[in-house]
Amino acid sequence: MKCLVTGGAGFIGAHVANELVAAGHQVVVFDDLSGGFKENINKNVTFIQGSVTDVDLVRKIFEAHKFDYVFHLAAYAAEGLSHFIRHFNYQNNLVGSINLINESIKSKVKCFVFTSSIAVYGAGQLPMTEDTVPIPEDPYGISKYAVELDLKTAHEMFGLNYIVFRPHNVYGEYQNIGDPYRNVIGIFMNQLMQGKELTVFGDGSQTRAFSYIKDVAPYIARSVFVPEAYNQVFNIGADKNYSVKELAETVMKAMGLDGELRFLPARNEVLNAYSDHTKAKRVFDIEEGNFTTLEDGLNKMASWAKEVGVRKSAAFKNIEILENLPGIWQEI
Repeated sequence: MKCLVTGGAGFIGAHVANELVAAGHQVVVFDDLSGGFKENINKNVTFIQGSVTDVDLVRKIFEAHKFDYVFHLAAYAAEGLSHFIRHFNYQNNLVGSINLINESIKSKVKCFVFTSSIAVYGAGQLPMTEDTVPIPEDPYGISKYAVELDLKTAHEMFGLNYIVFRPHNVYGEYQNIGDPYRNVIGIFMNQLMQGKELTVFGDGSQTRAFSYIKDVAPYIARSVFVPEAYNQVFNIGADKNYSVKELAETVMKAMGLDGELRFLPARNEVLNAYSDHTKAKRVFDIEEGNFTTLEDGLNKMASWAKEVGVRKSAAFKNIEILENLPGIWQEI
């Protein structure tokens, strides 16, 4: 089968592309390299550099390749920053997605797989289940949910099959540890390797379930071959919650480095977030206890992080709103 993977030079996208190549499929990776790296790209794919916001390029790619399946993982997934980059957020995460959906409809793509986020749920809806009505609290979550709704209407109007995944706090090899705005585990590892303090918003009591990449990417890649998954939404990820303070201690242990915590003013974020994965376990036949522990996953990521070394990404150059921007981001 011929598959398009957007964001295939990035984190989750690179792993999904690897899974598809390993299964013998033809893969085209489409990525603008704004958050990914060329070394992440599987050597057995066709790579096209460009943005999903480029309507003409998206159209030409679909016309040239006649894809069977589309795996859309290109996004700028910075929930907290999305409040301050609203135009950029909606242009890249919403309008860019619509460009792909339009061409998928016209090309009669068999299934469109979209990586959404538990950010669509908002706060106070625990545990987050797929039948919970989303009430996103930030522009990133709003954009993701809007794409979900558009896919539903595209299916009803044009017959485009889709699968939506809502992963959460995914970490592992290939993650952009130099991004100062997102991916707390990568931020902690990068800070430790530089001998810096580990920055924590608030008192560090907020909780998340951190999901190792190899427990997420394979199911995304295989989903198009599971008929029961079509036109469905799935939470996917780890079940066990940890506070950010507990996470920091576990990261230090995995890296074999001690660090001090620097507590910053709390930002506007959901304090506790965890989702129910019963549906994904049933449909994708995921056995109970078949997920990587946080300790094991961090050890694997730490080995990779030490190998690639410290990374520094450029500060986001197009902050649109400075009011209420966290001070730590003003320092970057």
